[in-house]
Amino acid sequence: MQPPASRSTSTSGSRWSRVALIISNSVTLPESEIELTAIRAQGAGGQHVNKTSTAIHLRFDIRASSLPPFYQERLLAMSHHLITAEGVVIIKSQEHRSQEMNREAALNRLVALIREAVKVEKARRPTRPTKASNQRRLEGKSRKASTKALRGKVR
Repeated sequence: MQPPASRSTSTSGSRWSRVALIISNSVTLPESEIELTAIRAQGAGGQHVNKTSTAIHLRFDIRASSLPPFYQERLLAMSHHLITAEGVVIIKSQEHRSQEMNREAALNRLVALIREAVKVEKARRPTRPTKASNQRRLEGKSRKASTKALRGKVR
């Protein structure tokens, strides 16, 4: 999985120095608006999973964000299990062994959710069936009708 697109002021190459997530060419999301908490992961894993906080709990308040109003409206109108009634996105990531990879996965899911919300669906342009397809359909219907007519009792 690729890390989410981001802008960073540091040249050290560290993933922790990220300043903003890139949602689109014109929209960025400051990472200061995202609340990331390290928690203990659930499930099997023995002593390692019981001692380390590798899972990430991400909270993002849509209404208090610097996203453009169009983005906020589309996100709030979306009926998604990750968005609460108060307009807070809650994502929990615990599929990886390292905290850093879970952090990247959670941020990826947030970016994907925002991009999905603002994706504009193309309007369907109704089309009519061609003459040939209509004729094939009618021929098939008459063939089936004659087959069924022959199933009757012999007179």
